[in-house]
Amino acid sequence: MSIEFHRRMLADRVRYDAFREAFARTIVPGRTTVADIGAGTGILAFLARELGATDIWLYEPTAVLDLARRIADANGLRGLTFVPEYSLDVFDPPRADLVVAEVLGNFAYEEGMLETLRDARRFIAPGGTLIPRSIVQWASPVASPRFDEDFRSWRNVGVDLDFAEAERMSRNNMYVFAIEPADLAPPAPAVWDSLDFTGDVQSRRAGEAVFRASDAFAAYGFALWWECTLVPGVVLSTSPHAPRTHWDQIYMPLLEPLALEPGDELVLAIETETGGDEPGIAVAWHATQRRSGAVVARQSLSLAAGQI
Repeated sequence: MSIEFHRRMLADRVRYDAFREAFARTIVPGRTTVADIGAGTGILAFLARELGATDIWLYEPTAVLDLARRIADANGLRGLTFVPEYSLDVFDPPRADLVVAEVLGNFAYEEGMLETLRDARRFIAPGGTLIPRSIVQWASPVASPRFDEDFRSWRNVGVDLDFAEAERMSRNNMYVFAIEPADLAPPAPAVWDSLDFTGDVQSRRAGEAVFRASDAFAAYGFALWWECTLVPGVVLSTSPHAPRTHWDQIYMPLLEPLALEPGDELVLAIETETGGDEPGIAVAWHATQRRSGAVVARQSLSLAAGQI
C-alpha cells in the first residue's frame, strides 16, 4: 500500500472530524485505554492520546507501523504500544475500554471489515465501546451515461474486430468514482443491507434494493455508498449528497442500459462473501426490471466474471 493512500486518507477532514467527535464522546481523560486495530500511520491512536487516553495499543501487520512509531517518537508521544500483527492473529490481547477498527473500504466490506470487527470483541474490556457501531448500505440507479461511455470504448479500439468479450469483463467489475447527485436516477435511494457490529456479524451478506420509476429514464448502472455510525449521534457518510470523502462512491455497471417507463420496478440484489481461503471479496449483483408484474429484463454480473 503506497504512502499516497495514507496521505489521501489523513487529508480527509470529514473522516478525521467524525472520529474526533466520536472519541470526544467516549474517552474519559486519564482513564480510557484504547486498542487501535488496523492502525496504519497511527492517526487515530494519536488523536486518542491527544484527547487524554492512557495506554494505547496499535495493531498493524504492515511496514507502515514502523512509520507510525517514527512519527510518535518525533512528536514525543508516550503510552503507545506498537504490535506488528494482524489483530486476528493476536492471542489473548489486553482488554481496552475503547476499541476502534477503521477498516472501511470504498465498498465497505472489502478490507476484511466483517471478520475484523467480529473478532474485535475479544479486545474490549467489560463495559467498553466498539467503534464503529453499525453500518447502512445504500444504492441508487445511475441515469447519467458518462460512466457507461468509458466501457463502450471497447467498441472503438481502432481495428475492425469484435471486443465484446473484453467489454463484458470490464462491466463485471466495481469501480470507485466520484458520483454526483445529478448522476442519480429519479427514484429515491434505497437500503440494500444494514448491520450492527455488536450483534451477529456473518461473512456472507445478501440484500436487495427496490426502486419504482416515477418518470422514464435509462439505468446504466448503480451507485453504492454507506453510512457508518461510529457512536450514537456521529455518522460518517460516503453519500453523493454528503461532503466528499476520500472513499468516493462505488459504481456497479450493467451489461446494457435498462429503459424504464413510469411505474416500472427495478430490483438490485447484491450478494457478498469475505473471509474465505482466498483474500479479497466475492460480489455478485443482479438487476431485474418488471413492468406490471412481468419481468422485462434481467442481468447478472459478478467480480468473478470480470477477472482475467
